[in-house]
Amino acid sequence: MKELKVTPIKDGTVIDHIPSGQALKVLRVLKLPQSTSSVVSVVMNVNGKKGKKDIVKIENRELDPKELNKIALIAPNATINIIRDYDVVKKHTVELPNEVIGLTKCSNPTCISNAREPVESRFHVVCKDPLRIRCYYCEREPEDITEGIM
Repeated sequence: MKELKVTPIKDGTVIDHIPSGQALKVLRVLKLPQSTSSVVSVVMNVNGKKGKKDIVKIENRELDPKELNKIALIAPNATINIIRDYDVVKKHTVELPNEVIGLTKCSNPTCISNAREPVESRFHVVCKDPLRIRCYYCEREPEDITEGIM
């Protein structure tokens, strides 16, 4: 049986251990491929040691802390690999902070954070597994956290 492999990248970021079927959400929150002219590779539903997973490779780009926090909202166990000259120079798991500020919108249309007030959205992380967040202002817990990610 032939096996098709994704070619290694020279420089950039590999996001591994994304839950199966969630890679497209990761692309959406990172505004890929629109925000880059670099090659972006997506592998979905591949077999991993712990079951099926997705992988995203972004050539010639390293992610900033805000982008990593957005990924943590979708894939709290994702692994970030920084690649330089074909070698992994840094590897870490994303870590969701105890407060999520300015990353996602409240699902309550009457929440002060959705008004024209100069108030940034703010959520407390109630539980990390399964992920639950609660709005600091109106105390609503969004059902689908990924829908409001900005």
